[in-house]
Amino acid sequence: MDEPRTGRWTHNEPVTDPTAAPTPLTAVVLCGGAGARFGGDKTQAVLGGTTVLDHVLDGLPPDWRVICVGSARSTHRVVAWCRETPPGGGPVAGLAAALPHVATDLVVVLGGDMPYAAAPAPGLAAALGAEPELEAVVGRDGDGRLQPLLAAYRTSALRAAVPTPAAGTPLMRLLDGLRSVAVPLEDPSALDVDTPEDLDRAAAVVRPRLEP
Repeated sequence: MDEPRTGRWTHNEPVTDPTAAPTPLTAVVLCGGAGARFGGDKTQAVLGGTTVLDHVLDGLPPDWRVICVGSARSTHRVVAWCRETPPGGGPVAGLAAALPHVATDLVVVLGGDMPYAAAPAPGLAAALGAEPELEAVVGRDGDGRLQPLLAAYRTSALRAAVPTPAAGTPLMRLLDGLRSVAVPLEDPSALDVDTPEDLDRAAAVVRPRLEP
């Protein structure tokens, strides 16, 4: 595998055979950030007997390749890891680190602190695949906010939209140059864990599933 143009590459999956048939889609899960409001690594917070990050990863289709951006950590699912430059450089820097390793035409981008984001991911990808003129299908939460970290993109268009240098670029700026549509998301898909109170809200969703 070529060395990444941006960031530091590690993995806990075998290096991809370049002659193998590509998986139908790649998911990029952004797991960086200092977690200052949470008080630590929010993706490792315990939720329903597992971690917030594993909730995201376990919900994705098993035939999708998954690239996580951030410091490598243990996960249930086999994933590849890379690191943004500089560490903590923001989500656009995370995308810049991951995109050189994406070999599929479509990529779904998810936040690693969004435990229920996997559920709508296949639908977002299908909607983009059905509309060749579009470059992105972006989720819109119940408050009307666009969620670029819960969205499907054409890989080539996303690469072109990421500036150099990428660190510090506002995430919403990427959407300015993309032909995109927004689709509504059902709760709690867009719930993100930024604070301990957010984790309590996420736990209130998962607890009924665990009750007999």
